[in-house]
Formats: sequence, structure tokens, C-alpha cells
Amino acid sequence: MASGSGSDWFKAERVLLVRQQAFRSAISEDFAEIQGLAVAAGSEVVCHISAVRKIPHPATFLGSGKVLEITELVKKLAVDVVILDHNATPVQERNLEKAFHCRVIDRTRLILDIFALRARTSEGKRQVELAQLNHLATRLVRGWTHLERQRGGLGLRGPGETQLETDRRLIGRRIKTLDRKLDKVRLQRALRRNHRDRVPIPTVAIVGYTNAGKTTLFNALSGASGLAVDQLFATLDPMMRRLDISGYGPVIVSDTVGFISRLPHELVDAFHSTLEEVSGSQLLLHVIDLLDPEIAERVEQVERVLDDIGAGDIPRLRVYNKADLTEDSSVGSLVNGSHHRGLRISASTGKGLEELVETMGALLGSDRERRMLKIPSDRPRLRAAAYRIAEVSDEKIDAEGNWWLELRVDSVAVGRLESQEQFQTELWQAF
Repeated sequence: MASGSGSDWFKAERVLLVRQQAFRSAISEDFAEIQGLAVAAGSEVVCHISAVRKIPHPATFLGSGKVLEITELVKKLAVDVVILDHNATPVQERNLEKAFHCRVIDRTRLILDIFALRARTSEGKRQVELAQLNHLATRLVRGWTHLERQRGGLGLRGPGETQLETDRRLIGRRIKTLDRKLDKVRLQRALRRNHRDRVPIPTVAIVGYTNAGKTTLFNALSGASGLAVDQLFATLDPMMRRLDISGYGPVIVSDTVGFISRLPHELVDAFHSTLEEVSGSQLLLHVIDLLDPEIAERVEQVERVLDDIGAGDIPRLRVYNKADLTEDSSVGSLVNGSHHRGLRISASTGKGLEELVETMGALLGSDRERRMLKIPSDRPRLRAAAYRIAEVSDEKIDAEGNWWLELRVDSVAVGRLESQEQFQTELWQAF
């Protein structure tokens, strides 16, 4: 999709949105998400049209009458691209393109295009390209000969190889190359994660539906300057910052990519190593937009994605954002009546952030217990390790010069302390 920048070279493409439902015509609110995605891709939405059909047509997805209606609109409005708010087969896309005389893309290709625009790091770009290739491998439209020059000669090409076979071979080769490079990235990420595990600083991942205000909250908590705009998938590459919580200690706060309904499985597979940062967290902050008219559905969709990536059992705190913009009492009952913990905040104004940080510390420290640790006077390195790994609430020195530290620790911190060189488990004393 072209991006509108005010330049004649990059004129925004004019798009028409199509949504087909089984039992009723779609209303304007039903087009809100796909329209937001189209705008995020840099296009200009000129029209949207609804269709009603219980079962999609196997050849054109839409009925013949609707195809004719859209054909007239495409010609009348000078539409460049028709976007289906559904996943279509390659045959359906190809037949619709012949009928409309313009490009036709489905929901998955639109989301992949947005991710391609947003990716900034080399890892993100490779993940997006891998997802695009896996999606397009079954379609093979508009050719892929630009990836590599075709070569002739004995043993290089089979007799009578078609363009389709050449394209498939080039795509397969590129997918294997990307897989190898991403395997190295996954290994490096795993090594960094193992290194973090040796230092007991828990990770708090900020998750939620796209455009719920996750990056704004991340910036407010950590003092970072991540891109925070009113746009779907504004943040793609994850960011991490340290946050010191009074009464608890340091934590790592992670900003993650936003979720969305019907998230393409190609993206879930390609971004698996990135999503592992979520599944390896000790606490999830589930950011929810209080102004979203479909708040219940959004919450359910995020919960479903968390289950899919293996993060369903991680403790989470629901953070209802944009509280400064609404005083709806029904929203309050939703927060208070939920079986999940929930807080109302405003990430943009700072309202409720102090209570949020205190609650994070309380949740992370809920499984801590008070223990006494005796450290001989000739082991100052162990004392330094105790301060680095655990929360030391009191310290005393006995007549023999030994240190007595009163700690608040969980089982993980105890294990890491016991892994220190020359540490003896009998140094632990009952409180």
C-alpha cells in the first residue's frame, strides 16, 4: 500500500472496503477496525459496502449481484484497491481482480503489509518477510522473479520448468534462508533470556489489543520515548526498560506488539521468538481501552491469543486505560465485578499510575517470605550478592562480626542465592 506523504510520488491509494456477513448487513461500526487498518497502511478509504451471504461463493466469495455493484463503484470512485475484511482464497482474489479491474487483497495481506511498514529492526523485518512469503507461497501472483535472476544451463533447471515452478523454488529458497537467520536470532534471544534469569529481575509485559495505549503506558512507567500515536500497530518491535518499585525492587517492563482479532497465524509463527518474551514474564499488564465500544470482545480476543502463545496461566492485572475521558458507571461495574484484578488509569495524564506501580509490587511480592541469612565476616561477596538478588529489609552485625540479614525472598531468589560460590544452606535461619 502506498503511503500518503504529501508528495506526488507517494499518493495515497484509494480503497473500497467490503464486509460480508451471514445474517445481517454490516453497519458503520462493523467497519471501524478494517478501516483503521487501511488507514494505518497509508491508504484513503473512499467507500465501504456490506454484503449478506450465508456461505461465501467458492469462486468469487461474494454473490454475482454484489460483484456487479462493486464493479460499478470501483469505476465510479476510481478505486485502486478493494479490501475484503475476510480471508479469501487465491482463486477468489484472482477472480475478483478480473471482475473489478483493480487489485484485491484480504484481511491477512493487509495486516502483513502494515507489519512490513512498521518493522524497524533487522529481526522484525525478517519476521515480517517470512510471514509474507509463507502467506504468498500458495498464491504466487504477480511473480517473484525479481528475487533472483533465472539461470539456464545443464543441471540448473528441469526440462520444461514453468514460471510457477520457478517462483515456488525461489520462494522456498528464500524461506529457508530466513529460517536459518531467525534461528540464530532465537538462539541469541534465548541466551539473553537465560542471562536475565541468572539475575532475579522479573519481567512485566504490557499486552493488549492494538491501539489500547500500551506504548503510552510504557513511556509513562519507564520514561522511555516509544512512538505513541492513535494508530493500529504503531509499535511492532518490542522495547524493554528498567523500573524500580518502592518496597519491592527493580523490574523489567516490556512493551509488546498489539493483538488483534483473527491475527494471521503466519504472524504468530514468524513472531514466535518475540512473543516468547510475553510467555516468559512473571506478570502481565493487560491494557484495555475504556472507550472501545466492543470492550468485552477485545478482552476475550486478547485472552485467546495469550492462551495460544502459552501465557494463559501467567498472573495478570487488567489496566483500564483512558479513564480521564469517561465517567461511565457501567464501566466501573465491569472493573469491580470482574474476577480479574483491575485498575482504572490514564496513561496520558498519569492518573492512577502510582496505585498501579504499588499493585505491581504487591502482586510480584505476594509469594515472598521473610527469612534470616547469616553471612560470615569473611564472605563479603555473598553479602553483596544478597543485596543484589533479594530485598534486604534489615541488617545487623553480631559480636563475632557476622552479618545477619533479614530478607524477603521467593523460592527463585533462594535458589539463586544458594547457587553462589561457597554458599552453605545451613546459613539460612528460621525467622
